Amino acid sequence: MNWIIFGALGVVLFLGLRTVQQGNVAVVTIFGKYRRVIRPGLNFIIPFIETVFKRVSTQNRSVELEFQAVTNDQANVYFKSMLLFSVQDAEEETIKKVAFKFIDDKSLMQALIRTIEGNIRSFVATKKQAEVLGLRREIVDHVKEQIDTIIEQWGYHLHDLQINDITFDEIILKSMSQVVASNNLKAAAENEGQALLITKTKAAEAEGNAIKIAAQAEREAAQLRGQGVALFREEVARGMQNAAKEMQEANLDANMIMFSMWTEAIKNFAEYGKGNVIFLDGSTEGMQKTMREVMAMGRVGQVEK
Repeated sequence: MNWIIFGALGVVLFLGLRTVQQGNVAVVTIFGKYRRVIRPGLNFIIPFIETVFKRVSTQNRSVELEFQAVTNDQANVYFKSMLLFSVQDAEEETIKKVAFKFIDDKSLMQALIRTIEGNIRSFVATKKQAEVLGLRREIVDHVKEQIDTIIEQWGYHLHDLQINDITFDEIILKSMSQVVASNNLKAAAENEGQALLITKTKAAEAEGNAIKIAAQAEREAAQLRGQGVALFREEVARGMQNAAKEMQEANLDANMIMFSMWTEAIKNFAEYGKGNVIFLDGSTEGMQKTMREVMAMGRVGQVEK
């Protein structure tokens, strides 16, 4: 008899043992009504009275989403994203929400996915096609802000939403590529025009500087030539003055200097004429005429003094 009693107690104890895996909690009910939560490890429930209604995972869960949205300018946008979420915490009230809000996990995932898709579609519907690609971060922030409040009522928390891919219809992608190509060509043409302008400007500046330098050099050369001619004339005048003084001291006619210079000039014409023809009157009358003119010039000079 005792053996039967101990056997029955052993069976009851064995039937009441429940193991909960790490990262999970279990919800226990009595005749369908919530009773308590049991934690990871070995637990005991009252056989035939308490029932493990549902096991709830507190670990992170992920799901991939693929859906379509339409922009404000009627362009189709295709999204591929990844959703990371988990139970908000392991507190009793949170576990009760998770266990009893949805009939099963399929209904939970359907509600979660449709809610996120609806938020993204409503956001994209206010934007133009050209803006969508640059709003990846803004879309994620908008969805998290809207979704966190909703799923917290279900006992869950949204950790991350990653939008991995954003694509358009093929014809739109082709037109976008053409726009990018044309913008690149425009930028290249502008850069080339700027480079050509800089090149021509620098060339004009260099040419202007060269002309300025050449003009400056020519001015300096002319100034030096003028100074040379002036110095030459000054030296000639000084030489003639000294020669005239010596001629006067020797009681000679100073007009001989003029005659000598004239003959030296004729000699110079002959030596450096380089083939040029010079006509001179070589007759006696021509010589006398030349001497009279030279002597007359000498007398004019003496009268002026």
